[in-house]
Amino acid sequence: MSFLNIKTPKIKFNKMKLGNNILDDLQDIDYEKLERKNVKHRNTPYEDMTHYKTVKEFFLKSIEEYPNNPCILEKPSHKEPYKEITYRDFGKDVIGLGTALIDVLNLKGKRVIIIGETQYEWYVSYMAMLCGVGIAVPTDKELPVNELANVIVRSNASAVIYSRKLESIIKKIKEKNLGVQYFIQMKSYEELKDEEIGLNYLIEKGKRIVENGSDYFEKIEIDPEEFKILFFTSGTTSNSKGVMLNNRNLAENINAVSAYVKIYPVDRLFSVLPLHHCYESTIGFLLPIATGASIAICEGLKYIVPNIQESKPTGILTVPLLVESLYKKINEKIVKSKKDKLIATMISVTNALKKTGVDIKKKVFKEIYDNLGGNLRIIVSAAAPIDKKVGTWLEDIGINFLQGYGLTETAPISALTPEYNPCIGSVGKAIVQADIKIKNPNENGEGEILIKTPTLMIGYYQDETATEEAIDKDGYFNSGDIGYIDEEGYIFITGRSKNVIVTQNGKNIYPEEIEMLLDKEDEIKESMVYGKKPEETSKKEEKELIITARVIPDYEKIEEIYGKLTKEEIYDVVWKKVKEVNKKLTSYKAVKSLEIKEGEFEKTSTMKIKRYKELSNKT
Repeated sequence: MSFLNIKTPKIKFNKMKLGNNILDDLQDIDYEKLERKNVKHRNTPYEDMTHYKTVKEFFLKSIEEYPNNPCILEKPSHKEPYKEITYRDFGKDVIGLGTALIDVLNLKGKRVIIIGETQYEWYVSYMAMLCGVGIAVPTDKELPVNELANVIVRSNASAVIYSRKLESIIKKIKEKNLGVQYFIQMKSYEELKDEEIGLNYLIEKGKRIVENGSDYFEKIEIDPEEFKILFFTSGTTSNSKGVMLNNRNLAENINAVSAYVKIYPVDRLFSVLPLHHCYESTIGFLLPIATGASIAICEGLKYIVPNIQESKPTGILTVPLLVESLYKKINEKIVKSKKDKLIATMISVTNALKKTGVDIKKKVFKEIYDNLGGNLRIIVSAAAPIDKKVGTWLEDIGINFLQGYGLTETAPISALTPEYNPCIGSVGKAIVQADIKIKNPNENGEGEILIKTPTLMIGYYQDETATEEAIDKDGYFNSGDIGYIDEEGYIFITGRSKNVIVTQNGKNIYPEEIEMLLDKEDEIKESMVYGKKPEETSKKEEKELIITARVIPDYEKIEEIYGKLTKEEIYDVVWKKVKEVNKKLTSYKAVKSLEIKEGEFEKTSTMKIKRYKELSNKT
């Protein structure tokens, strides 16, 4: 999966006491009276999987069936406790906003950008769009002004719903006169003034319209096949791809999960990932809404632990960087308490007991659970590879560790770990509606992963050529990922065939975008950007790929501008230009290393650089 600009969080846990009396407590348990569960793993999906066709179908069902259940939990401020918004209130706000966006602002069928940090109003806005207003364009809040302007122009957006923290950026956008009719600010009650209006004002206005007898919005019928969501894969230049999705794509994700994982109305998911990405907005938002579960919003990375401990989630949707950080910090505390050997022993004992049908992990590892809120039962990791030992450790202490696989183009789930038969190291099995196969497998069964699924996008926005290249005549999507499928149907990713650079936290970086900016500089003749492994650099302590630019300087132009220079001086000139380009990019895309290329790049007959050849050669 593509995405996510997540910095390494500073996670702090309380000291682990983990008393020596754990072993004594185990001896006092009356094992005969403990409930013994069937230890045989099922190999078939749950029979009661859902069959939704649209998002609106399960939205209306949930607000009717679970009106008093908590839906979304948000902290008004850091010092205040979580505030619960019920399904009844969420439903009224969505219907109110949808009504006002159509009746007051005449945005029916229009494109609307939603941009901002995770907050209640983001959820309300997205659901209103999906349930009948127009086409939602979820957008990365970290985009610089020039990239946001490109998204607005390319999507032909009529309105921008934005958070207060982005006021300064929106002010600069307004100055560009890009044809946006309305700028709608979250958490604002301001009436319409010029093109500015408050989102909360619209919600209340819409509620009054509904109270006066209008049920127009609620009765809008959704065509499952209609273009409803536009995700930009890299939010940027004209080379970034826009992924067009419909209601069926999203609804089939919910159906797919229900076949492999049970989510209940008492469950609570912890939202820490950005909502502009399909992974979080679909599985982290729409899935709990479909099941009557609740969502607790994380205030920010530095508040992860206290927020988890207060909201007490049962599930966390995340990326490897965050899972590994939790794992590392908890184990550091265990080692400091000098209880690591005791924990290892208890893992062996509880694993043996679990094989007989007796699961006492939550009792034995209670202190670890309490540090994670006390109720955690599922952690889902996706978007990038994760160390197998982390997943094994989570399973060892009694937390179901699941992995998902897919891309924005598959909205996003195409494979998922069945909770009833996990396989650590695999990204799961193909969802029940999908057909996943390997193209031209080698002697090890490895090849490009092809995906045919009802979650697959309509196509790339305004790019029929790219769509035809990505989806073959039989309807299979060329994922660009290399892997194999074992005899039981579990999928293992072993590499990537595309040029995309995937950071440790799962964010995708498209080299062509950076190269295009570099090549515009007079001092640079040509460039190739790639992710260099840390061991290839002097920064061996780093695990993250080093974004590296291999550059052929324009020696004639440099001499013309600067005069005769040494190799070292040429390097300095080019590096200065690279740093100027970095200012035009979001931070995770910035080039961190420069290589000066001697000679020319090896190219194909169509003048494309043979990257695989270049990367096998030294500069």
